[in-house]
Amino acid sequence: MSRAHLSLWQVFRIPLAVAVLSLFGLVVALLGDGAWDGIGAAALGAAVAATLWALVARRR
Repeated sequence: MSRAHLSLWQVFRIPLAVAVLSLFGLVVALLGDGAWDGIGAAALGAAVAATLWALVARRR
């Protein structure tokens, strides 16, 4: 599939998912205690890992 034929949803679905995951992680880490802190850190870490993976994959 060439980049010229991508719909708006196909372009923005992954960045939207990363944004939602980041927002969830921030809210949970700020408002929760105990296990919720770990869940929030994991969500934030997953968003960072997905961004780094995309940067590395783009360079190939």
